[in-house]
Amino acid sequence: MADKLITYAELKAHSNKESLYILLHEKVYDVTKFIDEHPGGDEVILAEAGRDATEAFEDVGHSDEARALLKDMYIGDFEKTDELKTTGPSSSSHSNAVNTAVEQGSNLMYFVPLAMLGAYFAWRYYSSGSI
Repeated sequence: MADKLITYAELKAHSNKESLYILLHEKVYDVTKFIDEHPGGDEVILAEAGRDATEAFEDVGHSDEARALLKDMYIGDFEKTDELKTTGPSSSSHSNAVNTAVEQGSNLMYFVPLAMLGAYFAWRYYSSGSI
């Protein structure tokens, strides 16, 4: 496939759940079909729509398998412009929003099993007739 040059306007035009392009390391990927399968949830990807998602992608520490999936989603290189840097929230505040979303998911990952374990022991205690 010949490398296509994706403009900032095209990147911005494909920034919703029905058509989603992501910019990573100056390469553009069409992640529309993958958004529902993303382990971190669709809100994490949608938060990076229309801007350079490289920092957020690297901060999470994606696996080699995740990086291999990108090859099939590649659609072209990004046409470098100053527009991308001057629009949207600052990189650090945006990165904080993504980190918060990841932390909330992580907290649920621990809370739910602990709550279930507590409920199980409460059930065993009360159903054994110890009272």
